[in-house]
Formats: sequence, structure tokens, C-alpha cells
Amino acid sequence: MPVSNCVSRARRGAAAGVAGAGLLAAFSACALPFGLGLPTTRALETGAANTLSAAQSLEIVGSYTESGQPWTIDLQIARPDDEHVVARGPGVSVEAIVLGTNAYYRGQAFLSQHMGGDPLSRNVVKAAGNAWWMGSIGLVPLLPDLIDGGKLKSTFLGTAATQRTDHVSVDGVDAIDLSGPRADVFIRAAPPYDLLRVHMKNGVVIDGLGAADLRFENFNRNFGIAAPTDVIDFSNLSTLPPIYSVDSVDASRCGSPCVVSAQLTNLGGKTGAVAPSTITFTMTAAASGKVTGTCTAPVTPDVGYNGTTTVSCTIGNLNGPPGNAATITAVADNPGHA
Repeated sequence: MPVSNCVSRARRGAAAGVAGAGLLAAFSACALPFGLGLPTTRALETGAANTLSAAQSLEIVGSYTESGQPWTIDLQIARPDDEHVVARGPGVSVEAIVLGTNAYYRGQAFLSQHMGGDPLSRNVVKAAGNAWWMGSIGLVPLLPDLIDGGKLKSTFLGTAATQRTDHVSVDGVDAIDLSGPRADVFIRAAPPYDLLRVHMKNGVVIDGLGAADLRFENFNRNFGIAAPTDVIDFSNLSTLPPIYSVDSVDASRCGSPCVVSAQLTNLGGKTGAVAPSTITFTMTAAASGKVTGTCTAPVTPDVGYNGTTTVSCTIGNLNGPPGNAATITAVADNPGHA
């Protein structure tokens, strides 16, 4: 409301009979001129920094870019050192739980990016599926400039903030935008002046995040962050589901009928797979290269880590003995975790 209208209304209120009360009531409904009634910039910066540092927990939700690729993030922090984060990028999604110095992850595409291209690594990725696995804590974003009040203040506020805009809305909340060359920092206009949003300017990278637009919410909420169960430890492959590899194929009993067998070694453990591993035998004619028959055998019961076992099956639908020119191979299929 224009100041002149407020003054006019105030005078009418005073003329109504109780001058002091009428003037106060009239001005209470008006936006005061020259920033009167608004918190000082110093109070906003101090409030945002103090509430951020003092919070026992908080959640950061938003988007950013890393190496030019867009990501979304939902990060829950429970101090002093617990985190639960879900991050999604192009073709990859990862969920992580951090409890002190222990970190747990799940997300098959993310795991695949951090494993080698050799056959064992590929088998490990398939066997792990979407199960939880233990990994380096260094894979989790730390974001010190965004979760520590003092660092946030020195990075984005103080002399780094050169412009102030009052009465902006952040998800329906009245806020004040303290803007600078690095970011727009939105702070609640009412005490305790907690941080609502940080929107980084184009070209600015802080804590490895570029073009970040992050909301700060759920201060002091109990997120119930706890260690997952049934966790794979890659330093102990027996925690993996079965991963059978074929050591040798025996076709000495391949006649009419053609009985074939294979010796296997389990490079994983005994439990956790969604279905039994299977071995598929294939007979190929050497002259033509055509497949002349197949059969598949399940691996049951499972053997433990580094244990060996043998499976066999009969290749049917052959017109007589296969002859010496046929080649028989065996390939393992290990379904692993869901």
C-alpha cells in the first residue's frame, strides 16, 4: 500500500476518537517506508548461519550439474556425521547411507561405473544387483560450504552479497534474497531467519556442484537413518550371491544320448540370489558353425565361496552321435540379487 494512503488512513483512524490507538492500528496494516520494520541484513546473515550450524538435522533437496551433467539430490543430514542421500543423474541412480566412517551404497549402474571391465568385475556387478554394498566414504558428497553456517556465511554472504531484495516468495514463505556474484541466498523474513534456498549463479562451482538450486528444509527432524541389512562387502566375496565360473567341460559321455558335464567354482557366497544359477551347454558343428543342440542345468545345491561342484545335462534332438568335429561349450548364468 502506498505510504500516502497509509498516512491518510492513519489520520482517519486518529480522527475517529482515540488518536494513539487509531494511528497504531492503521500503520500495523501497512508496509513501513525506508525498510522500517524489516530485519537488518546483519540479523538475516547471523540467523541463517546460526540456525544452520545449530540444527541437529536438516534436509537439502534440489538440482545441480557435475561435469556438465544434470543431477538431482535429496540429502538428509543427522549430526554429527550421519547422512542419507539419493542422487539421480543421466542413466544412473545411487542411494547412500553414511554412519560415521561407514558408508553403504546401492544402485547397479553406479556400481558398474566404479568396477573394472574384466569378466569377474562384470559378474560381480550382475550378482550385486540392487543390493546394498560397503564402499568408500569418499563417494558421498560432503558439501561443507553448504551445511556449515560459518562457511556458508563467508562463501555467500557478508561482502559476497551485494544486493538485497525483500518480500520474495520461496514455496509460499516470505523471504529476503541476499544476492551476490556467486549465488542468491533466500532467508526467511521472520525470526529465526533460517536458510530457505541457495541458487548458484551460472559458472559458479562450490563443493563440486555447479548451477545448484537447493532447498533447505526439515530442520531438526528425526530421519531415522540406520544401517541397512544384508550388505555386500567386496573385501569378503562370500557376502555375494553365488558367482559360478566354468573351469572345464567334459564331453566324454556324449554319444547317443549326449551327456555333458562341467566343473564349476563359486567365486561368491551361498545366499542372496533371486534364483539358482544355471549352466547352458551348447554344441556347435565345427564345419558350419551352426548350433546343433543345447541343454541347461541348474546349480543345486550351492557350494560356498571358492567351492567346486559339477553339473550335467543331456543334449537332445540329435540325429545320431555328434561326431568328432563338434564343439561343446558351457556358460554360467548367475542371476544374483534383484
